[in-house]
Amino acid sequence: MKMIHVTLPLLLLATAPLAALAAAPKAEIERPAATAQAVGAVHTVRQIPEACTRIEGRYTGQAGQPYDMQLVRTSPQCQARAAFLDFSKVSPSEAAGWKLNEVVRVPSAACSTQQALIEIWRKPVGQQVKLDGQGQNRVYLEDGKAQAAAGRLAALPAYSAKLSMEGKACQ
Repeated sequence: MKMIHVTLPLLLLATAPLAALAAAPKAEIERPAATAQAVGAVHTVRQIPEACTRIEGRYTGQAGQPYDMQLVRTSPQCQARAAFLDFSKVSPSEAAGWKLNEVVRVPSAACSTQQALIEIWRKPVGQQVKLDGQGQNRVYLEDGKAQAAAGRLAALPAYSAKLSMEGKACQ
């Protein structure tokens, strides 16, 4: 009887980490950590052509904000097929229909114990993509104008990104 009392708490303790792992969403895209970046070096974290957006980052060398992330429009002529939304306003989660698209890790060259962690979330809209005879998804201006005039524009997929820091800061 004593064996059951000891074994049950140990079993519960052993399964607790498994439950925590199951709760964390798995990213759709998995890549190794990026190349370590020097302080002040501006680099591309990720490019999202559908949203005409490039995420740029740089280590600042400041303790209060060690890493800075900016959204940059890729081209003035680019026609976005997806929206890029502010993370704090949309609070992406799997429960709200968002998918963790990728987690980008950018180590610091000046501080090997620190890295920037950028979570990129994607919200699909479930629209059917029509491919032409060459297997390409093409959008024609006249077709788009006709859909807009008829009030039949499809909802746009959305992206959002969250920056956090991992590891111990160097002095």
